[in-house]
Amino acid sequence: MCDKHSNNPGDASMRKFIQQTALAGAGLIMANPLSLFAGENAANGAFVGNIKSRGYAAKDASGILSLWEFERRPVGDNDILIEIKFASICHSDIHQLKGDWGKQQYPQVPGHEIAGIVAAVGRNVTKFKIGDRAGIGCMVSSCMKCESCKHGEEQNCENNATVYTYGNPESGSPTGITQGGYANNIVVNEHFAIRIPENISLEEAAPLMCAGVTTYSPLMRANFNRGDKVGIAGIGGLGHMAVKLAVSKGADVYAFTTSPDKVNDIKGFGAKEVIVVDDIAKLKPYRHKLDYMVSTIPAQYDIESYATVVKRGGFYTQLGMPVGQQLSLNVFAFARTGVNYNNSLIGGIPETQEVVNYCADKKIAPKIEVIKASQINDSWAKVANKQARYRYVIDTATI
Repeated sequence: MCDKHSNNPGDASMRKFIQQTALAGAGLIMANPLSLFAGENAANGAFVGNIKSRGYAAKDASGILSLWEFERRPVGDNDILIEIKFASICHSDIHQLKGDWGKQQYPQVPGHEIAGIVAAVGRNVTKFKIGDRAGIGCMVSSCMKCESCKHGEEQNCENNATVYTYGNPESGSPTGITQGGYANNIVVNEHFAIRIPENISLEEAAPLMCAGVTTYSPLMRANFNRGDKVGIAGIGGLGHMAVKLAVSKGADVYAFTTSPDKVNDIKGFGAKEVIVVDDIAKLKPYRHKLDYMVSTIPAQYDIESYATVVKRGGFYTQLGMPVGQQLSLNVFAFARTGVNYNNSLIGGIPETQEVVNYCADKKIAPKIEVIKASQINDSWAKVANKQARYRYVIDTATI
């Protein structure tokens, strides 16, 4: 019999084989099972337990993140474990973790633009296998029973059971809440994972999980025609993707920005015209000129004036979420514009898969800057100060 403390490489290989076989018998197949478990507790002859993880977390509402080691829930029958390779920074991460949208539970790891490789699958998983490229967006669960969920609009779950990727109560979570993608791994139900095609890089795919689908969804619903005049207000992480997507569908895009140094970039994205709104009067020449407008501005602004650039009877979609999730609107002034106002919230899982495939096929990629984990806090400050060009993507190998 072999000594369990033997240094013989053959003995180590045998122990690894036995563990992998036990995992398979329990319905859990893993790429590299050793050292992933927080506790290798025998149950029905298999090793089970929480998954060790490390990431950058906010410990309070200061907006400062630091390294944190924690545990994720075990991989269930319908779950996959993703080894995260890249996670991009969304302005929403900053708003939520600073408490701009309500009181938060800490520590909390943000991040809902996630791309990586499947490292383990549960016994019932059919959508993925080990080694597949997979992404996670803004949500990781919903009731899956209501009409919205059954029709691929899980973000609009009628039973209010949508669970977002970080900061939401999660059954079985050792931390009590979901923890996001500024980390080295994540466990998720296979339904909420997106297949990433081989013809797009993981780092470019990551921002599509939120910025991509959040802008793609309303643009597709608008059903505009080739040559229609489409306005995009606020050209940051979301806005620059909106420009690229609208241009790809044949729109004449009019981009509205308060940053003069972005003009050349925006023209490079394909915009027909770029308007620098350093004075609200700059909007007057465009009065009732556009067929449709999308605003990604995440702050209080003169929405009534911006709405006047849309033709009477046209539509104005607000995507940006300001502090407090409240946007002041003069009802009478807006009514005089004759414009239809609406909001849009991310997109469902089928639509997220659709935009990822579309961007991969059409070679539409976000403009990104890959950063190290040590640069996260500095990058957050740049995002808040409108200095990002246009999506920071964290290389999670540096965590």
